[in-house]
Amino acid sequence: MPTTALYRDDFYLSTCEAMVTAVHEGGAVELDQTCFYATSGGQPGDTGMFERANGSKIAVALTRHGETKDIILHQVAEGEALPSVGEKLVLHIDWPRRYKLMRMHAACHLLSVVCPYPITGAAVGEDESRVDFDMTETIDKDQVTAELMRLVSENHPIYVQWITDEELIANPGIVKSKNVRPPVGMGRVSLVCIGENSSVDSQPCGGTHVSETQEVGAIHIAKIEKKGRENRRFRIRFGTPDASA
Repeated sequence: MPTTALYRDDFYLSTCEAMVTAVHEGGAVELDQTCFYATSGGQPGDTGMFERANGSKIAVALTRHGETKDIILHQVAEGEALPSVGEKLVLHIDWPRRYKLMRMHAACHLLSVVCPYPITGAAVGEDESRVDFDMTETIDKDQVTAELMRLVSENHPIYVQWITDEELIANPGIVKSKNVRPPVGMGRVSLVCIGENSSVDSQPCGGTHVSETQEVGAIHIAKIEKKGRENRRFRIRFGTPDASA
């Protein structure tokens, strides 16, 4: 049964009510709707807990997709009790962790503005993220950091616009990733836009992001690694370079 992914329309929704629609062997739970983000596009899935009617808690260790993108599986932590089909729960995501991932994911988008090269890989983390670019140029990490912080301090709005699958297929140039294409088949695709009228950036992405660049906070490029003749890996961390030394 498809799960309504509430996070697609509200990145800041940290709690919601839901009903259990399936419980799988191994502890994966399906719900009629969820605010838990499912692992996708380099961003880890949410962790958190289910609150039962009697007040007891069930820890959720991971959220991922099932066989299709419209199936979301909440993996209950080992040793935890399992809810019953039809049971109503209150969902609570680990908000401090999610918010860090939202800030980091937005930072990765800003990096793709500062470094306008095809993206060959990316992974969003709580304390460090990486973005790989198809590039041969030598670039100074302090210069990139300065450009990133300029975009952060200018406090551009970050918002989502929806386009149809057909519009995406007709405009392949808006996809920055060289190896991975945004999933189609659900009827619509989210465009993450930065700046008034997408003046800074616009790219398909199903992840979660903060609502303005200022929320990203202090970030810097900790390292640029050469991964092959035409590949450079940028590592983004929170804080200033001195603070992380």
